[in-house]
Amino acid sequence: MRSLQAIILAAGGGTRMKSDLPKVLHLLCGRPMIAYALDLAAASGVKQPIVILGEQAEQIKPHLPKEAKVVIQKAPTGTGEAVLCAKRALGGLSGDVLILYADTPLLRRTTIQRLIEAHGKSDAALTMLTAHLADPSGYGRIVRDATGAIAGVVEEPEANAQQRAIREVNVGPIVAKTQPLFEMLGTVKPSAVKKEWYLTQAVALLAQQPGTKFQTTRVEEASESLGVNSRLDLIRALGIIRQRIVDSHIHNGVTILDSHTTYIDQGVSIGQDTVVYPGTVIESGVSIGKRCAIGPFARLRRGVAIGNDTRVGNFVELVRTKLGDRVHVNHVAYLGDTTVDDEANIGAGTITANYDGTAKHPTTIGKGAFIGCDTILIAPVKVGPGAVTGAGSVIPKEHDVPARGVVVGVPARQFEPSKDGRERVSEAPKAAPKPAAKKTSAAAKKKKTTKKPAKKSAAKKARPKKPTKRPKARVAAKTRKAPKRKPVRRALARSRR
Repeated sequence: MRSLQAIILAAGGGTRMKSDLPKVLHLLCGRPMIAYALDLAAASGVKQPIVILGEQAEQIKPHLPKEAKVVIQKAPTGTGEAVLCAKRALGGLSGDVLILYADTPLLRRTTIQRLIEAHGKSDAALTMLTAHLADPSGYGRIVRDATGAIAGVVEEPEANAQQRAIREVNVGPIVAKTQPLFEMLGTVKPSAVKKEWYLTQAVALLAQQPGTKFQTTRVEEASESLGVNSRLDLIRALGIIRQRIVDSHIHNGVTILDSHTTYIDQGVSIGQDTVVYPGTVIESGVSIGKRCAIGPFARLRRGVAIGNDTRVGNFVELVRTKLGDRVHVNHVAYLGDTTVDDEANIGAGTITANYDGTAKHPTTIGKGAFIGCDTILIAPVKVGPGAVTGAGSVIPKEHDVPARGVVVGVPARQFEPSKDGRERVSEAPKAAPKPAAKKTSAAAKKKKTTKKPAKKSAAKKARPKKPTKRPKARVAAKTRKAPKRKPVRRALARSRR
């Protein structure tokens, strides 16, 4: 097969997206849209693709591989003129050229490979990718003559009513012999309606050349033809790619209980017999071992690596964290920049305070450690193997917990059994010493410590004192003894005598 070069068209403004972000940088399952076109070029064996950029080039360049050649299209004058811009960068017109679009992210590698192989076997001047759609709105139509040979491609704005009824459409990618294609591009004129130089005009001119061999290849699935031009297209493409990712993990031995509520980005590795529960989000760059259980409602962010037989339960968030084998983080926890060794247990409500407002700091939890519920670990900090933290403990930064140690409280203190069998809590860890206070003279100290007697107010002096004794008459009346009374029976007896 002849040498193959690739051109990726990414200069479109994407005005229908209604966004300050370039259309080709909108994310699809954790990756910018243009990355899918770059993958297709790399899978085709092209090491240095030529990428055509427009006004938003400075935003897009950081997302391109170092080996990519960037060509700037100064004005948005159409796809034909964009391809012509790459002529100098090609370094010659020998061999074949693969033309891809950065806004068609659903194309499979196998589809592009079939396109390249079909072109090479037939020795055609040009081979294009087509699809048959129930609703061809928005696509250029493939026009064929009475014999079925391609007579041209008509863009929808230029098509008449009869041509718009055609359901065979141009998907976009083509493989062509470089020299004939660029010769036709040199003769293209602006379209009547949009005043743009269309690449498809050169395709039509090439198809009309006598003796020119022209060929088409159909996509494997109709969904591959979807071009992303609006937010609605973006959401449709996202749903299709997400389902493809879920299906691939299921085929590799992973159980995903609900594919409609599970979100897994590109670039995720999951081992066999792992179960992913509903509501789980797994971002790019995450690696999960075998026989794990993830979720429901767990979020695993970039930089997470999980060993085998590990449990990450509901409402757990991990970022830049490594979990060993047989680790349990069952529910409601946040671990950031953390390394957890094998067989450790992380209690509900555990938080690693890894960010101090300026930088991120690491936390290390040793083998078999038991982190009690609602423990806060203020990084940087280390918990030794077999150590235990009590529920609600706060471990200050750089106050490491020793191996098999037990700490409790706020701030956490060493928890030790006394000689009489009772348990006690040692003193709290000492904080950094404060700077020494300035020395003061003895006289100044005496002056500070000596208190002046409080002055009585004039109102208090003028107020008469309350009597301390009651009047004599009242006292006497109260203390006087009552006269003795004679018994009644004795008095009656005397009267009878």
